[in-house]
Amino acid sequence: MRFGRRKDVMHISEAQLTAMTANLDGMHQQALPEMHAAVSKWSEKLRDGVRQAGTHQSSRRGFLVGSGVALGGVALAACGGTDSAKPPTTTTSAGKPPAKSAPTAVQVGMLAAALENTAVLTYATALKAAQSGKLGPVPPAISTFITTVMQQHQDHADAWNAALPSANKVGKQVDTTVMDLVVTPAIANVKDIVGVATLALQLENAAAATYQKSLQQLQDVQQLQLPASIQPVEMQHAAILSFVLGQYPVPDAFSITDAARPTTDHIGNA
Repeated sequence: MRFGRRKDVMHISEAQLTAMTANLDGMHQQALPEMHAAVSKWSEKLRDGVRQAGTHQSSRRGFLVGSGVALGGVALAACGGTDSAKPPTTTTSAGKPPAKSAPTAVQVGMLAAALENTAVLTYATALKAAQSGKLGPVPPAISTFITTVMQQHQDHADAWNAALPSANKVGKQVDTTVMDLVVTPAIANVKDIVGVATLALQLENAAAATYQKSLQQLQDVQQLQLPASIQPVEMQHAAILSFVLGQYPVPDAFSITDAARPTTDHIGNA
């Protein structure tokens, strides 16, 4: 059965979507061992960073305590007394503001977890609407695809939460910036499966772009493995949704970052 060519129906058959969903799940299952290994490496790297920072801070504190009198005398002589109260400058020698610091690994991980939770919530809302009849006739292949993708996003969210330090775990929190600006307005106007697929494609493209951006932001090779193990699955989600919408499944020759979300997005409860 082919869904047809009307604007409110799909452009592929149930059999095609079923086969694509099966291939997608196979790809995800193959990536799971690599993802879980990457979680361990990510956590280990963060712990090493905390230990190194603590050692450096202790050494620095000991040095300052041991030489505080001498340093204080030099500082006063150099500053000329009252000038020492002036706040430090925030510009460079060329008079330009300092460059923005790169996001930390923890910030990157928290954003990724929040985006995955956002996708889970969006697909769950769509599935509930489909089951209640609000989206019109919904073939079983559609429900299977939504359920499969939702579980994969949950697996990704769980991986990120496992990798993050206890104080930074996102839990079930979402990217509220994306929810407020994109998801909530769109959900209010979705009336059919095409509307759901259009919204889902936007989220999947944003997730894939954000992962691509993270590969440029992260400094350690070991930390690259976690986003690199997840991004191909997100891109496969986007490819299938493009097929469903009658669009070319790979619009760009290379993965791009145009739709990437910044780590300044707000993370909180939906």
